[in-house]
Amino acid sequence: MIQFHTKPKAIFLATLLSAMLAAPAIASASQPQAPVKLGSAGTFALLSKTGITNVYASVIKGDVGTSPITGAAIGLTCGEIAGGILYTVDAAGPLPCSVTAATLLTSAVSDMETAYLDAAGRVLPDHINLGSGEIGGMTLKPGLYKFGTGVSISTDVKLSGGPKDVWIFQIAGGIKQASATRVTLVGGALAKNIFWQAADVVAIGTTAHFEGVVLAKTLVSVNTGATVNGRLLAQTAVTLQKNRVTQPAQ
Repeated sequence: MIQFHTKPKAIFLATLLSAMLAAPAIASASQPQAPVKLGSAGTFALLSKTGITNVYASVIKGDVGTSPITGAAIGLTCGEIAGGILYTVDAAGPLPCSVTAATLLTSAVSDMETAYLDAAGRVLPDHINLGSGEIGGMTLKPGLYKFGTGVSISTDVKLSGGPKDVWIFQIAGGIKQASATRVTLVGGALAKNIFWQAADVVAIGTTAHFEGVVLAKTLVSVNTGATVNGRLLAQTAVTLQKNRVTQPAQ
């Protein structure tokens, strides 16, 4: 009769299990993201390099500026700036409220560009091409989201997390938000910790609501009646049409 000796096998399995339990845990590749540092661009609700156009009347809460283009390229009136300063590179900006501060604006634009590169350079994304770029209808947790195309928001989207959580969206194309849709924050999430880095045009639809800091390589277009709780930092132009843009609470 053949006898099976199970005792050595049991000892081996017990030893293996003990070694596995004693081994250090392997950290996840996904780590919480640090906020993108905006530097001197961090006081601006609107900052652009080639101008700001506007269909009256908009309400902007936060600093506004353009550089290197002349202040004459700012289409806002003094009455539309609420609780901020309108900076220009020369005396051609809207009077009597504009403040000439070329050096400050040069620094702010440089910091805006640095912030764009920071957001674009983050590694180890939590999600790649989520929804093939269509995030409408989703509830998104904090993390790094990478898209090889543009991003569409065709229906409402929620960002759910706490006041210290960070979202970074790396978008190889643009952002297109449909009219009358909303980006909503839940759970204590803060707009100052949400960063949308987009390599192409960002278009916020008519009467839509948007949350977060836009770091745009090109144009940011805000359509009629849309509202933004955040910052629009564009390396070309910002276009407004009767909008309300409020810099996020700190």
